[in-house]
Amino acid sequence: MTSRVRRLFGRHEMVLLGVTVLLSIVIGALNPAFYSLQNAFDLLKTSVPLGILTIGLLVVLISGGIDISFPAIAVAGMYITCTLAIDVRSLDHLPALLAISTAIGLALGLFNAVLIHFFRLPALIVTLGTASVIRGALLEFVGTRTITNLPPSIIAFSRTNLFEATLANGASAALTVSILFFAGVAIAVALALRYTVIGRGAYAVGADLAAAERVGFNVRRIHLFVYGLMGALAGLVGIIHASIIRNANPLDLDGLELTVIAAAVIGGASITGGRGTVTGALLGVALMVIMDGSLVLVGLPSQWHQVFIGLVVLVSTSITALRTRSARAGEIAR
Repeated sequence: MTSRVRRLFGRHEMVLLGVTVLLSIVIGALNPAFYSLQNAFDLLKTSVPLGILTIGLLVVLISGGIDISFPAIAVAGMYITCTLAIDVRSLDHLPALLAISTAIGLALGLFNAVLIHFFRLPALIVTLGTASVIRGALLEFVGTRTITNLPPSIIAFSRTNLFEATLANGASAALTVSILFFAGVAIAVALALRYTVIGRGAYAVGADLAAAERVGFNVRRIHLFVYGLMGALAGLVGIIHASIIRNANPLDLDGLELTVIAAAVIGGASITGGRGTVTGALLGVALMVIMDGSLVLVGLPSQWHQVFIGLVVLVSTSITALRTRSARAGEIAR
């Protein structure tokens, strides 16, 4: 029993949970407003786009790949869909808009997968190139102006809440309904990784591509799945993001990839593949959102956000590399 408890509390997720709780206590001690219901709901709202994208990237990292084109895919899905809905009013229904944006993202994600798998091109170079192509094509052929008159269905979605409360000071606090999308994606991906062949195959391909092929995993299908999923989730996030900020800006989300990578890596995903869990990704998102959303509360300028992200990536990657090296040394010793 003691060894089980020791293994449990020695897991990366438990350590990360402890760090997150400790950070919350420190921030709350510096500014009690951190514990307010309104702040909690604001942090949850902020976590939705970041969390969905982090879960998508987690699957890509597990398979041994990388994707930095998802911010461009999200913006493309968002802007093209909003433009279509404004021009064709019959499309202005939330399920239709979500489906269109997700389909655009899926198509772009599958395009990445085709280049990576069939042409054997490095994933980093492919997604760097497609990100530039997508943004450039969007600005050239679709538009450059910020859409402030969003389709009514997106506006209605942005005003829909799961829970509303009136605080003692008369202000209102509301929990956005978009949190359901985050929860649904997290549960679905966790089940897929644990119980499906393609989920287990993603781990196998990330750990050892040649060995995965030898035992019969369909690498082509896995690559199409992981990059298609990343693109589809990016398209979904595009509409959610537009509903949160109440506009569609074709220049938006630039630089978000570093924050998402940081959340996935600090959650325990290995850059070299074969490792990572949805639970760890969720904790990574929580830590990033708490750090970002609490800078103002503790009196630090927003510029420190980039410093923290860089430190998180460096420290988390170093810890992962040391653990991998230690595990391999143990296997050799045995």
